[in-house]
Amino acid sequence: MAPPPPPLAASTPLLHGEFGSYPARGPRYALTLTSQALHIQRLRPKPEARPRGGLVPLAEVSGCCTLRSRSPSDTAAYFCIYTYPRGRRGGRRRASRTFRADGAATYEENRAEAQRWATALMCLLRGLPLPGDGEITPELLPRPPRLLLLVNPFGGRGLAWQWCKNHVLPMISEAGLSFNLIQTERQNHARELVQGLSLSEWDGIVTLSGDGLLFEVLNGLLDRPDWEEAVKMPVGILPCGSGNALAGAVNQHGGFEPALGLDLLLNCSLLLCRGGGHPLDLLSVTLASGSRCFSFLSVAWGFVSDVDIQSERFRALGSARFTLGTVLGLATLHTYRGRLSYLPASVEPASPTPAHSLPRAKSELTLTPEPAPPMAHSPLHRSVSDLPLPLPQPALVSPGSPEPLPVLSLNGGGPELVGDWGGAGDAPLSPDPLLPSPPSSPKVASLSPITEGPPEMPASSGLPPPTPGAPATSTWGPPDHLLPPLGSPLPPDWVTLEGDFVLILAISPSHLSADLVAAPHARFDDGLVHLCWVQSGISRAALLRLFLAMERGSHFSLGCPQLGYAGARAFRLEPLTPRGLLTVDGELVEYGPLQAQMHPGLGTLLTGPPGCAGQEPRT
Repeated sequence: MAPPPPPLAASTPLLHGEFGSYPARGPRYALTLTSQALHIQRLRPKPEARPRGGLVPLAEVSGCCTLRSRSPSDTAAYFCIYTYPRGRRGGRRRASRTFRADGAATYEENRAEAQRWATALMCLLRGLPLPGDGEITPELLPRPPRLLLLVNPFGGRGLAWQWCKNHVLPMISEAGLSFNLIQTERQNHARELVQGLSLSEWDGIVTLSGDGLLFEVLNGLLDRPDWEEAVKMPVGILPCGSGNALAGAVNQHGGFEPALGLDLLLNCSLLLCRGGGHPLDLLSVTLASGSRCFSFLSVAWGFVSDVDIQSERFRALGSARFTLGTVLGLATLHTYRGRLSYLPASVEPASPTPAHSLPRAKSELTLTPEPAPPMAHSPLHRSVSDLPLPLPQPALVSPGSPEPLPVLSLNGGGPELVGDWGGAGDAPLSPDPLLPSPPSSPKVASLSPITEGPPEMPASSGLPPPTPGAPATSTWGPPDHLLPPLGSPLPPDWVTLEGDFVLILAISPSHLSADLVAAPHARFDDGLVHLCWVQSGISRAALLRLFLAMERGSHFSLGCPQLGYAGARAFRLEPLTPRGLLTVDGELVEYGPLQAQMHPGLGTLLTGPPGCAGQEPRT
């Protein structure tokens, strides 16, 4: 048997051709597509000595589509790419490039060429292999994935809905993703929703908020009788909150430079558009009362939890609340006596389970809007499908005719996304006439109570009502075979530390917030909980230096004698101080002894391909 062909180098041309521009009297270009970028070279009126914008990295591309002119005499076809390049100051801005395929005498031939380029580009974005025989047709692309988007309109500084409407929805529509969006109204609303959800209708659940909303989703999935199947549902996060720790880790995993705010949101949205999942370790936390919840982020006691909870009153400041909270915490620095025991990670963690990756999206290659076939879904109340969303897209005007072409229909509508976006009405995407229609989702025999009522949508500018009490806990989920009952003696292979601590932090991913790298070498699926602690005797100045160095992930290189670290598979924390604050994933839980065990690769996180960003040029 002949050996498989070696992988193509990043600079190996996959497609090459000459295209016009829009309008037709503009320049002509030579385009070259490689596995990493689209190279654009101007041919006429004269080649540029120093081309500007001549390299478009695929890491900056959200999607691609084809269009046609309304003029019957125009035999050209068009394809457009949507990009989000970084400017000189680092921020991203949306841009689109439209190219004219006019090398053949008939529209059908030009259309086939435009579709070939659009399909090849979308395959590269989705990580799909291109055939070696050069036959690139839209049939290579699978159906669009269906995403359930959950947005907390009060996230961060209350900008979550505005950012979602102005940035996220246009980008994922450009990528050809099908979605339904619901605004949450109260604490544990997302948890209740996913507990009663018909999961077979969805390919992923994505939260637009801080880390707290994803905490609700994961615990809702694990608090179902069918939790073993439910937890396989890929979940994603688009950061619109204050801390955004998991999004910071996703951003780093994708190869992007550290970012905050809107730039971080756009980076994570680009990664979501490219598809792909990664195993996610989940930590099972048993509290003093015997109740249990699941953590994807951290368990904190001492300084970190004090800052997190006490800075809640500064939530209107966004991520700056933690800076102010840190300053106040340093001014009133406390120590806490306690006992930390852990099962060391003496062996390498087991191989992670295969990723339940998000099905790759099919690009929208329809050239004109067509009516969408009916599609049955369980009705989800307060769907955004009733809200028209004008998308800023290029309107093509047929050459030689004053009549404008329709705005590109990404979801099968006209100048706006019309019809239902995935509720109980029509399918959210109009099928490509060259492809078979996507299968309808199964009908639901009965509806859970949370889907029956259509309450009024709250005003996005309002303030959330106070919701006292701890988050709900899980009654299902995998057993904790490494943990004896809480209060029972620990096995002899555990290590125990007792003393006065400034903080104890048990963290799963690398980031404690978007700009704090607490565990620099942590991975989503390393099977470890990373224990960090700071013992008493540290000065305020030294503690401040630790957190400043944590922005670069270099705090362990400072040689601070009070700073300790251990990788563990399970741990027990016993506060010996009568008063204090304990948090799980930033959520306040009951104070008292707790213990936790890591479950490697139990969940699946939508991360996009690893390191896809590479070195990003700035324009």
